[in-house]
Amino acid sequence: MTVPTPAATAREHGDTPVRPAVVLVGAPGAGKTSVARALSVLLGLPVRDTDHDVEAATGRPITDIFVTDGEPVFRELERRAVAAALVEHAGIVSLGGGAVLAEETRERLRGHHVVHLLVSMPQGVRRTGLNSSRPLLAGVNPRGTYKALLEARLPIYRQVAEFEVDTDNLSVEQVGEQIAAWVRSR
Repeated sequence: MTVPTPAATAREHGDTPVRPAVVLVGAPGAGKTSVARALSVLLGLPVRDTDHDVEAATGRPITDIFVTDGEPVFRELERRAVAAALVEHAGIVSLGGGAVLAEETRERLRGHHVVHLLVSMPQGVRRTGLNSSRPLLAGVNPRGTYKALLEARLPIYRQVAEFEVDTDNLSVEQVGEQIAAWVRSR
């Protein structure tokens, strides 16, 4: 059985899917949530965070979904949340760090204004504090896990992005200003 895409459902009902002004991707600790809020102020646009969408839809924190149901269940919920956000939200969309791992999501991102927030391993580790609320960083060697995560995902983030901002030595506001300038120039 094929599940219709949100865009197909919208077309069937005579609705035209909307497009986000910008989609933020990046590793944990890159600042996606904070930068999205800053961009909201700068551009006067609402924010949609797909991790928050998953939590709202399930009524459970992501950590609980990972522990109770496993990563594959979370990734499916995440794919659905991203698909919906990309056709329903005209503002700023912030994706979870692993959302781009799904080929379906990478396909859906084509043609969107995607910005990669680049973060180095030392900064990412400092910013996340190797926080146990981040399920992929929990475990025996969170620093090594973070390093492997960055190495595996960096090429994917760059593949889907039109624009990249190195967040290491910039404030959230400075990152937001760079992205806002880029969005306005499009």
